[in-house]
Amino acid sequence: MKLLLVLWVVTCTAAVAFAAGEKTSNGKAADRVKSAATVLDEIESAPDQGIPEEVLGSAECVAVVPSMIKGGFIFGARFGRGVASCRTPKGWSAPAFFSIKGGSFGLQIGGQAVDLVMLIMNDNGMKNLLSSKFKLGADASVAAGPVGRHAAADTDWKLRAQVLSYSRARGIFAGLELSGAVVDQDKDSTREFYGRMVPFKTSLTGSVEAPAGAYPFLNSLSKWAKSAATK
Repeated sequence: MKLLLVLWVVTCTAAVAFAAGEKTSNGKAADRVKSAATVLDEIESAPDQGIPEEVLGSAECVAVVPSMIKGGFIFGARFGRGVASCRTPKGWSAPAFFSIKGGSFGLQIGGQAVDLVMLIMNDNGMKNLLSSKFKLGADASVAAGPVGRHAAADTDWKLRAQVLSYSRARGIFAGLELSGAVVDQDKDSTREFYGRMVPFKTSLTGSVEAPAGAYPFLNSLSKWAKSAATK
């Protein structure tokens, strides 16, 4: 009886944490852009950990989800809202707003918020992103990204994965397995930020000019990508 009571309390706690996180994720789009910039700056400023320079320098697109929520008992759930930008001949594109959600299976108790970074590494991955909706592990291959200032020469990240994923929780930065999660356009945030509906393909290919509110993220992205490319 006591065991059932404990399980019930834990499950309820996780559900409350997940619901609170989802509500927080529904904040203003401009705030999400600033939060994404902060996440990227903090990760890349760490002296020994971070995204390897070779990996970031090769990425076609970068997507950041500040405070993705994980929660549940036995059957987990993930939900987050983020912002993405891709390389164009003129520099990094205007941001695209997206949501990511999907289930996970495993022994996990309680809720936890993690910062998520996804790197789209090649043309096939970018085509999936431009479609405005795709499933990681099905439509696009995904793998936990290598961590450190340099990627080992024998890693196959260049050859195999369309998307590399990373997470940061409680100060720990690591590759993250995201198979099964679905990435979809966040239409509400898109309309809020641009004042109209802007398809992924329009924003991420540079067909629309980035509003002033996009520059906290784009400047951070440009700084770290340029630094990675010159090393």
